[in-house]
Amino acid sequence: MDSGRNSITGTAVSDHVDEDAYIEKEQTRGELGHRMAEDEAQAPAGPRKFQHGFWDAEVAHLRQIYFKILGMTVILLVVAMWLFFSMYWGSLGETSQHVPKLKGYVINRDGTAGEGLLGQAIVAAFEANSRGEGVPENQHLTWTVVDSSSLPSNDDVAYAVVDEEVWAAVVVNSDATALLNSARSSGNSSYDPRTAVIFYYNQGRNEIAANSFIVPYTTALLQSTLTAFNAKTNAQYFAALANGADDARQTAMTTISQAPQTVSQPFSYQAVNLRPYTKTASQAVLLVGQIYIIILSFMITMTHDFARGIISPFLRFKSYARMRVFVPLVAYIPLSFSYAMINLPFKITFGAKYSYAGGFFLFWVFVYMGMAALGLATEAMITFLTPRFIAYFLIALIISNVSVASVPIVLQPSFYRYGYGFPVFNIAEAVRTIVFNTKNHMGVNAGVLLAWVVLSMITVPLFTWLVRRKDEQAEQLKNAEQKVVV
Repeated sequence: MDSGRNSITGTAVSDHVDEDAYIEKEQTRGELGHRMAEDEAQAPAGPRKFQHGFWDAEVAHLRQIYFKILGMTVILLVVAMWLFFSMYWGSLGETSQHVPKLKGYVINRDGTAGEGLLGQAIVAAFEANSRGEGVPENQHLTWTVVDSSSLPSNDDVAYAVVDEEVWAAVVVNSDATALLNSARSSGNSSYDPRTAVIFYYNQGRNEIAANSFIVPYTTALLQSTLTAFNAKTNAQYFAALANGADDARQTAMTTISQAPQTVSQPFSYQAVNLRPYTKTASQAVLLVGQIYIIILSFMITMTHDFARGIISPFLRFKSYARMRVFVPLVAYIPLSFSYAMINLPFKITFGAKYSYAGGFFLFWVFVYMGMAALGLATEAMITFLTPRFIAYFLIALIISNVSVASVPIVLQPSFYRYGYGFPVFNIAEAVRTIVFNTKNHMGVNAGVLLAWVVLSMITVPLFTWLVRRKDEQAEQLKNAEQKVVV
């Protein structure tokens, strides 16, 4: 009985204690919940994700930061636009005012000592043109009359144009005046008026200069000169016949019927394009493709900046510096080779100067050197500028290079002579040698590109050391503060 009673009493007591504890716990929880509700009511309302409109007061401070970032970007872009876009516009804006800087030769072989009437007329016309007579201001080339003994054959003249001594040359061929007189007197039906004068030019050297200035201005001058001279020589010829004997007039009419070209167009000319601009697709590798090279190398820079941030904090400086220089150089190999391969289906004339395989290999090598020169420059500058501002350097890099690659630097203000030492100009010049067989400057071109690479191989570790030193000092200070707290 006692034991049973005690057991029942113990159970009742235990239940009573648990009930009291439960009630006390619920009361405490209620008080805490009430306090939290009061605290939430007193705390300022903050922005909640996915719950606000753009103009809500809760996101006012975020909206202010948003407008600040966007506004500063617009301002920086406007400044960059005026600084660099004006550079490109300026490279093209005054080209027509510098046309007299394009030099040409005039060689007179007409007659024993150049006393032929046609040769004298051509020389006089081109000398007057060089002085700007009869043409708008600066709308002419500068012509130098060269003694025929210094360039004894037309092959020598053609070589002088290809070797870039001059941009063009006009040759009055040997005994041109005498050959016309002979054809008239003999009725030579095979007489070709175009053999009188030859105009040599080199379109592959620069197609814009050739198509916009050299060919139009020279052909216009030749046509006007020859038209006037043909009218004069015909007038003299028919005047002589009118004053001559009847038999002479009858003979002349017979010979004219046999060779009518001797009076319809006594003298003409032929234009010889020594290095034709053979493929329109070549424009892709000469200018626009150079921009693609910069963009491709820049994408490697951006990706490398993100990727190296994962491992760089754990690397010693020497290892980190080597990684920053040599990893991009390795990455450029497949990129440059792929860029070169893309040109093969479009029949770019890699065999113009060397074998097709040799020309393609050289093209790839110069693309790689160009990518290294341009890519490592962005790799160096991203160290200071960071990904946030590197795009502004990219704008400057593209425009400063492209500004000197489209038209000859000689047709630009003297400021643009910096282009001789910039990558894109030298890549384009080397490509012209490979594709069009123009004068070989590839030794100088390669030297400029490698100089850029070497410069970046110095600046990348230097800039890395400067920035990393600050990071290391900040890390040391942080560790020292943590030790003080402990």
